[in-house]
Amino acid sequence: MTNTTLKLEINSLPKDVRAQVADFVEFLKKKSKTKSNLKVREFGFAKGKIELNPDFDMPLDEFKYYM
Repeated sequence: MTNTTLKLEINSLPKDVRAQVADFVEFLKKKSKTKSNLKVREFGFAKGKIELNPDFDMPLDEFKYYM
């Protein structure tokens, strides 16, 4: 079901049922937050772990024909 179809379906419900849908959505949000095992990543966490060759951005010999 697409987002648009889902919105149309929810909007076609009676007002009291839409309120129940909203409550259920809030419940699902809270439930997903408590089960999240993802760590918050820090900026620069991998700094120094990846090294590039000094000539990384130099043109490749294969492409000299196109220059």
